[in-house]
Amino acid sequence: MMDRRIFIKSILTLPFFAFLQPFKQNPEKTRKILLLDTVVAGISYYEAEKIWNTLSVGQPLRLLREPENPFDKRAIEVYRGKNKLGYIPRRDNGVISQMMDRKKNIMADIVWLKQDPDPWKRIGIKLWMEV
Repeated sequence: MMDRRIFIKSILTLPFFAFLQPFKQNPEKTRKILLLDTVVAGISYYEAEKIWNTLSVGQPLRLLREPENPFDKRAIEVYRGKNKLGYIPRRDNGVISQMMDRKKNIMADIVWLKQDPDPWKRIGIKLWMEV
C-alpha cells in the first residue's frame, strides 16, 4: 500500500503540462451544439412555395438578423441560397438573435419537410453552432 505522502509527492513531480493534456482542445476537432429545433415561420409570404421541389433534408440554410424589422426587433431571416424562406418564429428567436448580435456563427439545416396545408408544419430546421 502506498503512503499518502509518497502518492502526493509522486503527483507533484509529474510535469505540470501532463495534467493539461486531457483538457486541451484540439482545434481540428469541433462539436456541434444543438441550439434550437423549430420550424420556418411565414413561408407562405416568401419563396418557399416557389422552390419547394428543390428543398431537401440536410440542406444548409443561411440566417440573417433583421433588427430593423418593424414587427420584431429580434427577427432572424431564413434563406436557402438567395431565396428567403421565412423567419425563425418570434417565440424562438430571443437567445439566438442575441448570439448572432455577438457575432456567434449560428448554422441551420433542414431536418424535415412535409406537404401539409398548415404552413407552420411544412419546414423543420435545427440551429447549431460549432465549438
